[in-house]
Amino acid sequence: MGKQKTTQSAAVAEAAACAPEWTEILRQMIFIRRFEEATEREFRRGKIGGYLHVYSGQEAVAVGILSATKKDDIVFAGYRDHAHTLLLGSDPGRVMAELFGKATGVSKGKGGSMHLFDVEHGFYGGYGIVGGHLTLAAGSAFALRYKETDRIAVCYFGDGAMNIGSFHEAMNMAGLWGKQGMCPVLFVIENNGYAMGTSVERHSALTDLAARVRAYNIPSEKVDAQDVFAVRGVADRVVKQIRETGQPYCIEAITYRFSGHGAADILQPYRSKDEVEQHKHRDPILILKNRLQEMCGLKDETIQSFEDEAAERVAAAVKFAEESPLPEGGELFHDVVAEHGPRPVAEDTVR
Repeated sequence: MGKQKTTQSAAVAEAAACAPEWTEILRQMIFIRRFEEATEREFRRGKIGGYLHVYSGQEAVAVGILSATKKDDIVFAGYRDHAHTLLLGSDPGRVMAELFGKATGVSKGKGGSMHLFDVEHGFYGGYGIVGGHLTLAAGSAFALRYKETDRIAVCYFGDGAMNIGSFHEAMNMAGLWGKQGMCPVLFVIENNGYAMGTSVERHSALTDLAARVRAYNIPSEKVDAQDVFAVRGVADRVVKQIRETGQPYCIEAITYRFSGHGAADILQPYRSKDEVEQHKHRDPILILKNRLQEMCGLKDETIQSFEDEAAERVAAAVKFAEESPLPEGGELFHDVVAEHGPRPVAEDTVR
């Protein structure tokens, strides 16, 4: 009887692993990788100004978690933000146009790579100030629960952001509000091993980053973020818990970036080529692809169709960006102050 139950459990697990959703997740991950590779090429061509941080190697973190959320949840990220925006539904052409500094970009060409913004699709910004968005995410989560919704906020940040003052402020407030069930936020530490060129061992006295969050009465756990199955498994459980309780939670996603910190970080003196190549054996796309081929019989032709589709979509995005106009000079003065900002105070009300 026990053997029969084990066999049935294995069959159920295999059926779940072979659900069409996983094939779609592979398609998304391949597209993100090809999009990021294109942005690096365009940066070298001088088409992308400012700075550029790509997500190659970390795809499972964004896909695994965001695929477990609802459409009306809201997402914050640091400056490595292209993947999150694309996954939430932003048009690839508009994202690429933003990187090109064009008027058709998601931030009207004024934000560039580090400041993508698309509220219509639930993306409340990529932020260039390290750790600056954590307080915004905590406050937004409070607002969502204050309005008596079951929506949650998801906040991505890197290991280096944990040494910033606003990290501690955000965690303390989230922990306090969470006691009353008033802060439904999922904090995601994208621990790729380096804060720019400084390894975790050299910048954090306590390298167990999840433990640092627990000091603020926020439960946390680690996950192997090169395995999208593992990430999604944690995300399904945690997102449901946050939605039901209104309490914050933190996932430390152990991942690795294959490219340098930014597109200009070519020499990478802080790590060896052997280290990078070793980590590439655990490419999240490769792990998912191999599993779907071995367990579910995914055909090479299907994978090639994903590659062809990605190449076509990326080429179209680059073409759209190149052909889009630059912002008009007057655009510089728009969106500086909120139109619904402070009202002038009448003189007779001043005491």
